[in-house]
Amino acid sequence: MRQHLSRLQPGQGQASVELVAALPFLLLAGLVAWQLALAGHTAWLCANAARVAARADAVGRDPAVAARSALPRALERGLRVERRRAGGVRVRVRLPLLVRRWRSPVTVSASSSLGGPR
Repeated sequence: MRQHLSRLQPGQGQASVELVAALPFLLLAGLVAWQLALAGHTAWLCANAARVAARADAVGRDPAVAARSALPRALERGLRVERRRAGGVRVRVRLPLLVRRWRSPVTVSASSSLGGPR
């Protein structure tokens, strides 16, 4: 046993310690990247909901109902739909956070219109 311990070099194990020290930063970078991906997906869904709401408004249907149907249930809670004076529709949703218990102060909005003003 003593002979085995005497073979250890002073630098052995340093890489393991560095890896353990870097893990929280790697985890944080992964969470930030995931939140950015979630923000991009939310912007895409919001733009799609605005297009759907503008189509519904152009044919005389309720744009809020149409926008709600185009969004997943998780985004419906902070949904705001407004008709614009110049024609078209603006849709706003709250940006979801990875930690669902926290409420995001950030909203994502998109506008869409079909043709000119009515």
